[in-house]
This record gives sequence, C-alpha cells and structure tokens, in this order.
Amino acid sequence: MEAKRHAWSGTVVTAAAFGVLLWLEHRRSLRNPLEPKARRVARNLAVAGVSAAVLHLAERPVSLPLARLVERRRYGLLQRMRLPGWLETVLGVLLLDYTLYIWHVLEHKVPAVWRFHAVHHVDLDLDASTALRFHFGELAASVPWRAAQIVCIGVTPRTLAVYQRLLMLSIMFHHSNVRISTRAEKWVSRMIMTPRLHGIHHSVIDKEVNSNWSSGLTIWDRIHHTLQPEATRDDVTIGLAEYRDPAELTLPKVLKMPFSSALAMITVAATPAAEAPPRP
Repeated sequence: MEAKRHAWSGTVVTAAAFGVLLWLEHRRSLRNPLEPKARRVARNLAVAGVSAAVLHLAERPVSLPLARLVERRRYGLLQRMRLPGWLETVLGVLLLDYTLYIWHVLEHKVPAVWRFHAVHHVDLDLDASTALRFHFGELAASVPWRAAQIVCIGVTPRTLAVYQRLLMLSIMFHHSNVRISTRAEKWVSRMIMTPRLHGIHHSVIDKEVNSNWSSGLTIWDRIHHTLQPEATRDDVTIGLAEYRDPAELTLPKVLKMPFSSALAMITVAATPAAEAPPRP
C-alpha cells in the first residue's frame, strides 16, 4: 500500500512539473522549434507510453523486490557501513547518479545499446517531452544495470524512491526548452545539469554529443573531464546529422529505427574509435 501511495504521489508531482515546464517553454523559449510542438509532444508521449508499459513489466518486478531484499539481508556497500538513515539515502542517491553517468556513456559507446538510445537523440527539437522519449528497448536493456546498482550500492526502497523522483524532475528540467538568464544558468550549472548544457549533448557535432553526460549533478562530468561548460550557447543544432527530415521521424519509423541497418553507420559516427573514453 505504501509503495502504491509513493508511486501515485510521484506520478502527480511528475505530471505537475511537466505541465509547468511546457508553460514556461511557451513563455520563455530557449530555441526556436523546427517541428510543430503539438505533433512532437504527442509523438514523444506515445513513445513514452509504450516504453512505460514495457518498463512496468520488465523493471517493476525486479527493482523494488530487490531493494527490499537488500534492506532485509543488508546486501551492498551502504548496508555494510551501518550509516544513519539520512546519510545512507544521500550517499545512495549520489552513487546512483554517478553509476547512471557511467551507463549513459556506455549507451553511446556500445553499438548494440546506442541503436536504441539514438531514438532519444534523433528528436529535432529539445523540450520536456524529450525527457520521456526513450525507446522501450533501451529501457529494457537498462534493467540488469539497475539491478546491479541496487545490489552493489545497497539501495533500499526509500533511497530508490527518492532517487527516481529526483531523477525524473532533473531530466525534465535539463531537456526543457526554457530560457534561463545566462548568469543564473552559469551558477546553477556548477551543481546540476541545465537546459543549455544538456543541449550541447544533443548537438549534431560528435565532439559535443560526446560530452555533458551527467543526468543530475555535473560533478561527474567535471571529474572525468567531459564537461563542455558553454552555458551561453543558444545556437546548438539538435538531433543527428543523418536524420534531418521530419518525415523520417514519424511514430512507426521511430519505434522501428533501432532495427534499421542504416543506423549501424551512425553508431560509428556517434562513437568515434579515435576518441578515448572518459578518464577516471
């Protein structure tokens, strides 16, 4: 019952934040859209709906029961340390955020996973709905990684719930098309990922897309020297260079895209062999 209550409250908070961001995007747009917004948002929400259904079947029976097992059997790093509850939650959220940074890098570096993650990157515009636009194959592939995070870190149900809520708010914010003053964004980006910073990660330029990987705190990019702190840039071209025609980005084509042989060539372009992985 408690888990259902948390899930319901999380859905309400997410929906409210999404609505506020859409309103702010209308009032203070960062970039001019290439596609009609209503059509894009509808398509992105349709992709999100399919993915949510798959994730419900694939992850929900794994993550929460596993977190309960971790708490009961005291598996994982944090459970072995016997920390105060608040500190355990804080460290758990930090470690989950860092290991998500690693997973995001792998999504771009491992061709089989990139094929699915590319669906997120082909969007010609960037807004709050893009934060929900992940192919169901990508989310299904992330389930074993999430299970490893929970067991190795020692993530309890409470920590997992706090992290998931913060993560959703964070990714909707930094994918949004909300214009924040340059001075304010420079200050905020010292701590968390922002719309201009994450826009660079969605650039058509390989050097730029292979940067700014963080989903929450920007400290992980700073540690690994993968941060491009050009927070004043508004001229980033969003998407993949090979997919510039909106006619190629209809809902059926987007869902089938990872299984296209043409995407194999883009895998090479997005993960250049000459580029070294992030330094530890």
